[in-house]
Amino acid sequence: MAEKKQPEKQFNIELPEEVAEGTYSNLAIISHSQSEFVVDFVRLVPNVPKAKVKSRIILTPTHAKRLLKALADNVTKFEAQFGKISEPEQAYPQMNFNTPPAQA
Repeated sequence: MAEKKQPEKQFNIELPEEVAEGTYSNLAIISHSQSEFVVDFVRLVPNVPKAKVKSRIILTPTHAKRLLKALADNVTKFEAQFGKISEPEQAYPQMNFNTPPAQA
């Protein structure tokens, strides 16, 4: 006897206009406790000594692992389409845009 397939659950997700614009980040800082992962998305700006956290996402360990797998899958697909993503040897990106020092 053939098994009946369960219908896939569909979600109605709203994307507000101000969220749809996105937030640029060029650094992520990840920390965790026993019950959650915290990902702070930071924007480093040249010649500004203090970086600001632009967004913080708090995840359960299960969702953090799902995000890891989803990112890995998307990077693999991206590289298949556009070529390998090069990684700099230094731990943090050099943020030198050849601009003069900021002055007040």
